[in-house]
Amino acid sequence: MLGAEELGEIEADLLDILDRLPTDCESALDAKGRPALTKDCSAPTLFWSKPLGDPFGGTDLANGRHPVKMTEPTPAPDAPNGVVYLILGSLQFSEACLRTYGQPDLLKVVAAINGDDFVPFAEALFIKKPGLGASVAWHQDATTHWGSPDWDQGVHGFNVMAQLYGCTPANGLWVVPGTHKHGRVDIKAMVAEAGSERLPEAVPMICAPGDIGITNRQVRHGSFANTSADWRVTVNYGLHGRTSVLGVHGGGLHSAPATYDEARIRERSRVIGYAIDARRQRFVNEEPFVYQPFVKTGEHPCWDASAKAGMHDYNLLDLSI
Repeated sequence: MLGAEELGEIEADLLDILDRLPTDCESALDAKGRPALTKDCSAPTLFWSKPLGDPFGGTDLANGRHPVKMTEPTPAPDAPNGVVYLILGSLQFSEACLRTYGQPDLLKVVAAINGDDFVPFAEALFIKKPGLGASVAWHQDATTHWGSPDWDQGVHGFNVMAQLYGCTPANGLWVVPGTHKHGRVDIKAMVAEAGSERLPEAVPMICAPGDIGITNRQVRHGSFANTSADWRVTVNYGLHGRTSVLGVHGGGLHSAPATYDEARIRERSRVIGYAIDARRQRFVNEEPFVYQPFVKTGEHPCWDASAKAGMHDYNLLDLSI
């Protein structure tokens, strides 16, 4: 889906982000003594782990949706005390990732699945450094609609995952196919039955650089600590159908509990308009995607200096369900 030129621009932004991260989870400065990338952010942004660790598994974090801890291999003696493995609100730090969000063929797929009035959920960068990258314990992303009379297999949306360097069974996402169709599953029981967190029915998502994978948020999925020699950087976009969020009282890992009304959905969806316009300015020979909710309201979000400044802490409005 993504060509070498676009991947190069994403990589340049990634390297700048890594260069500007705080030296540790308590520092306000980067390694060069400058104010760190997220110093002024109020919204959740950086998630830290010990090298090859599993910070969520077997804890009550994220509503306890990671009930089983993954194996934590021993890192090299010279490994740092902590690594950033997840960055939320990532579009405020990378214009290249914002432009990728506006990729017209990708958004056509999103509209085909979620409807022309689809809305955003959240955006993130998953960073699995070789020999350091943390695991993400088995889980289902969904929270809000499990007991809803309107529940269906797509009600909690899906994640679009663009791969900068590709991914392998050693560093990539694993899923258990079909588990999005059966509601909430007992992950602890499944691991106990298997005798290991290496679930026999799980399959890896294997991608080349520039490939994009899509997973239902309800599917049981996870990834293992990256003991391999290969980087895995995933540019992640979460998408919902409008009816899944409108009037819903959401909350969870990504945003404070709130009822999502038309005003909040419209404001959060402006990021889609910014992405489309930013891409239009960069890829002038590409036919831009037309986002139907803006056609109905007559809005034309423009990507300019004012819009860029307004992206600070934009993920406080994430539509988390």
